[in-house]
Formats: sequence, C-alpha cells, structure tokens
Amino acid sequence: MSFSPTLEEQQLLAESLRRAGSRLNARERAGGLVVGLGFIAAVAALWVTTPPTDFDAGPAALCIAVLTLATMVKFDTPFGFTVPTQLAYVPLVFAVPVAIAPIAVVAGLAIARIRDVVSGEIRPSRLLFTPGNAWFSIGPAVVFSVSGVAPANARPALLLAALAAQFLTDFIASSVRYGIAQEASLVSQLRESWWVYAIDAALSCVGLLAAKDVTSYPIAVLALLPMLGILAMFATERRERLHSLLELNDAYHGTALMLGDVVEADDGYTGEHCKSVVTLAMEVGQRLGLATIQQRNLEFGALLHDIGKIAIPKDIINKPGALDPDEWALMKTHTVEGQRLLDRVGGFMQEIGVIVRSHHERWDGAGYPDGLAGDAIPIESRIISCCDSWNAMRTDRVYRPALTHEAALAELRAGSGTQFDPRVADVLRTIVDDAAATGRAQPSAGDLAAKAA
Repeated sequence: MSFSPTLEEQQLLAESLRRAGSRLNARERAGGLVVGLGFIAAVAALWVTTPPTDFDAGPAALCIAVLTLATMVKFDTPFGFTVPTQLAYVPLVFAVPVAIAPIAVVAGLAIARIRDVVSGEIRPSRLLFTPGNAWFSIGPAVVFSVSGVAPANARPALLLAALAAQFLTDFIASSVRYGIAQEASLVSQLRESWWVYAIDAALSCVGLLAAKDVTSYPIAVLALLPMLGILAMFATERRERLHSLLELNDAYHGTALMLGDVVEADDGYTGEHCKSVVTLAMEVGQRLGLATIQQRNLEFGALLHDIGKIAIPKDIINKPGALDPDEWALMKTHTVEGQRLLDRVGGFMQEIGVIVRSHHERWDGAGYPDGLAGDAIPIESRIISCCDSWNAMRTDRVYRPALTHEAALAELRAGSGTQFDPRVADVLRTIVDDAAATGRAQPSAGDLAAKAA
C-alpha cells in the first residue's frame, strides 16, 4: 500500500480492521481450514523426507523469542497486516533442522496471536489462521531439503532460491486463502504484496548477518532488537495516521448523509427523488466501469445534487404552473448554491460540489451554469443529469403527472446527443428496458449509512 492510500485501499483497510474484531464467517473459515490443513500436510511431508536431527535449543529459543516480538510489530495493509518476521526467521532457519523451522515459526506466531486474543484485539476463532500464516516457511525448507545442503553451508545462489521459494509459497497460500475468504483477485493481491516482499528481501540481508553467527554466538540475534524497536515506532505512527484518515473519511461520509437528511426534511419529494436517482446512477456508473473514486463521487453527488434547493423559496419549488423568468433565474442558482455549501464542508466534498454544480449542463453546451459541453462535463454529472431527468419524467410533479414508460423512453431518445451523453443514455435505456421486461421495480436507494459506519 502506498504512503497515500487510494480510496479502494482505504475501503479494503477499513473492512480488514472491522473484520479483525468480528467472528469468522463461513468463507473465512473455509479459507483458513484449506490453507492450514495444507500447511500441516507440508510439514508432515518434510518430517518424513528430512527427519530432524539433534540441535541446540538455546539459539532456537532466542530466535523464536525475537520472532514473537517481530510478529507484534504490525504494519496495516488492505488485506490485514504484515510483520517484519524476516529479521528473526532467517537466523531461525540456520539454528534448527529443516523440518523444525516451520513448526518453530507457528510457535512464534501463535504466542503473539494469543496475546492479541487476551488483549481483545482479535477473537479467539482467528487463531485458525496461524498455521496458514506460516506457509512462507515451507518454501525455503523444501529448497534445502531437496538440495541436501544445510543453510549454513549454502552458497548465495541457493540462498536466493530459498528466498524466492519463500515468496512464492507465501503468495500462493495467501492467494488461495483470500480468494476463498474475500474473493480477492490475484491482481489486487499482487498489487498489495510486492512492496511487502521487497521489504522482506531487504530485511533478509540484515537477518543473514545474525544468522551466520547464531549457532556460535546465540546472543547475536538480540542485536536485531533495536531495529525492531525502530520498526515498531514506524508501525505505530503509520497505524495512527491510517486510522485518522479513515476516521476523517467517515466524518465526511456522515456529513454527506446528514445533508441528505436535511434535503429530505426540507422537502420530502426532493429527498425521495435524490435517493431514487442515487441507485439508478450507481447502476449506470457500474455498467460504464467507473473507477472506485468516481463511483464514490457519483454516489454522493447523486444524493446531494439538489442540496442547493434548500436556498430556493418553497413557493417557487412547489409552484404548480410555469416559472416566470425571474423565478427561473433564481431556480437555476441551486447548482451554484449546492457547490457553495459543499465547498464549506471541505475534503472530498469539494469534488462532490463540482459534480453538483454541473449536473444541469447539457451535452450540446446549452445547459447551465457554465455552458459546458461534451466531455468537459464531469462524467458523474452527465450520469446524474440523465438519471435525474428519467426519474423526474416517471414521477408525478406539481406541474404535471408522471409520463408513461414509453413516453419517457421517447424523451430519453430525443435528448440523446443533445441534452444527454449518448453513451450514458444508451446504458440507462438498457437498464430501464431490462427492468420493465422483467417486471422489476427501480431499485431502492442503497444503505449509505452502512458504508459510512
């Protein structure tokens, strides 16, 4: 994850943090069992093919202790967290037989996770993931087992092969687990994992310095503790910064929802109309393949596109007849008023304000307030414009009854290429035609409050 996480990364991180304190669902349980049982089978195979020999328990115990401490230094990632265990794992590989190393890793991870259970940070059921989290230790063990060379006698090429095998087995195991538990794609996991492996590779060089002397001078592994202390400071600072970012985003989301409630309280029809536009707009946006941040902006832009109407007198908004020129001029200011209100909120709501300002622009440039045309109009505004018009045509207004489905479709076709972006109009027409053909009502507005929780 980058130093400035994207919206998608923030959403994944928020979900990961919420999930840590919750019970395992069926998919998570299945993913944990599959990967955990696979790990146990791999350890059993190593034990049979490369039975352990006698070893000095002192260096091993020190390495496991440092590994446990390293496991407590957590760097949050969109799929959970990563820890600098590589510092202690490399010396551990040199201190114990091949078949013992994965078991020792599980022991260190388990001690740290039990501490998390006692502190209430995670639920006991999440200890199920401990064996699966140790899969990274299987790759090097297999390399040394197949080569018949002890780590202490390995040449650089073999050590690099062991490191590559570590990353490969870890990525495969995590991909299987998150693929089952969260249906995460390989691409997204690779995008969030490469930097973890790059840091592990760098830490391996430090760990190797201690590993060379771990059997002769076991205390050498304790020289890694100051670096762990520094990493712990960075991890704490990073976690606090990320949590503050998530809290700030939640505050902006909550403000948007509150403003939506203000619109509904000010005028019941306008509030319900905005909620209906939200769901229709989101379906159009998804079919057009909008990016995550665009979908976020579209969602709140649709919800708040009429927020500026709270500044318009109700006798104008609810006037049953046509507006006179002065009244129409005042009505058109609701787009600018909406942007002004959202600009005062700040943050990403300023981006929403730009969308709200432009939702009455036309594809041919004859709209207001700025006379924008074509692609100069934000795509979110073009979608809202089209969905806003459709919903208005299909509902009763103070100045006319709702149009029939066929009449509204005719208006939509007539406006394509002039009032509406043709591509948006085509997608919307497909959606409403499909809904009419299946007898499906227009979907209700999504639960935005749940997303902001």
